[in-house]
Amino acid sequence: MSFNQVVHLRKGLDIRLKGRAEETKIQLKSNGKFALCPDDFEGVTPKVVVKEGTQVKAGDILFVNKQYPQVGFASPVSGKVTAIERGERRKVLAVKIDADAQQSYRELGSKDVAKMDGKAVVEALLEGGIFGYINQLPYAVSTNPETMPKAIFVSALRDKPLALSFEYEVKGQENDFQTGLTALSKIAKTYLGVGKDSALADMKDVEVNAFVGPCPAGNVGVQVNHLDPVNKGEVVWTIGDPSVVLFIGRLFNSGKVNLTRTVALCGSEVKKPVCVDMLVGEELATLLSNSYDASHHVRIINGNVLTGRQTTKDGYLGAHTSEITVIPEGDQADEMLGWIMPRFGQFSVNRSYFSWLMGKKDYALDARVKGGERHIIMSGEYDKVLPMDIYGEYLIKAIITGDIDRQEALGIYEVSPEDFALAEFVDSSKLELQRIVREGLNILRKENN
Repeated sequence: MSFNQVVHLRKGLDIRLKGRAEETKIQLKSNGKFALCPDDFEGVTPKVVVKEGTQVKAGDILFVNKQYPQVGFASPVSGKVTAIERGERRKVLAVKIDADAQQSYRELGSKDVAKMDGKAVVEALLEGGIFGYINQLPYAVSTNPETMPKAIFVSALRDKPLALSFEYEVKGQENDFQTGLTALSKIAKTYLGVGKDSALADMKDVEVNAFVGPCPAGNVGVQVNHLDPVNKGEVVWTIGDPSVVLFIGRLFNSGKVNLTRTVALCGSEVKKPVCVDMLVGEELATLLSNSYDASHHVRIINGNVLTGRQTTKDGYLGAHTSEITVIPEGDQADEMLGWIMPRFGQFSVNRSYFSWLMGKKDYALDARVKGGERHIIMSGEYDKVLPMDIYGEYLIKAIITGDIDRQEALGIYEVSPEDFALAEFVDSSKLELQRIVREGLNILRKENN
């Protein structure tokens, strides 16, 4: 097993939580309800190209990016479009589909990626409606085909709390994964980030690098920062969700769009944490039925506890979601004497609780913030969990004050909101750092376009 580089990271934090899913799959009988949500694709302004009542095949385009109409988003299933759900100011929230009992696919034809060039690969991804699953830095948004990248980064290291190992998901699908990587390598030099003991170290046509250290070593932005940082005027494409490489590989090998992924049902409130194969956009009701005690007030998260979005059992599997997490909401907690208790069963990063004496153990954390928003304390606490060559606290202050020149000087082009997820967790100021970074990136993108 050989790597181009082994990058050791010391900064970060591994949060040990109860409820990790066993690497055992159960069979899930779908209820046939699906929805593709444009909000899953950051930076995309959707234009729906189907109507209610339209019959679609798996792989047919449901909506396109209004700014780049050639970038479409494929239906995960064949069936009837039942609703185009809209929110305030007619914003498209979801395109809903009732799946056919017998699935039919849009035939695109299998292709030999070894004989294709980068332009042909991009055209095939656009035709298949999965190009928009690729993101970019700067701005951490769904990318566009009009700006070619200097490099492409894929992270196959999942290290967030309760994350499902990608090595488990990819078993038996190594050929599709290799095809996807080869296709990406035709566009630009491609880097694959893995763990030190990964079974993916022998992948061909890419530069494989191992990252050793605590979370967020698996963040694709962290890997970019250590291998080939983004400067102003440069663009790199990023895939932080390695299942997307499987989508790409299946498209070329089978000629069909197959958006199946392995999902972990996890969290301390789940009765039996397990894995299941689901399609992007599948309704969660079947998965969550009888999986937790309904008498408990819980928070259901579409994704992991650090970066996922709150949802309900009537929600739909996100386009980049590999975990559905159920944890206590915490609003019914009644703690006698509050903070003055030793709290042996609660987690703290700064030894405020006596739980640090208990060694390594798993915690059942709830969704409470435990405090109100206050002034930023320049204590360097962000830097302890942010393994990037930037000054996190100064960057956040520059975003809040709207100082664009200072944001650029402090490296905003290199970051994405998820890079600040751990900083948000440890932040004594209780600020929504991921939201602040996203708003800063949106403003910068608008100013530069």
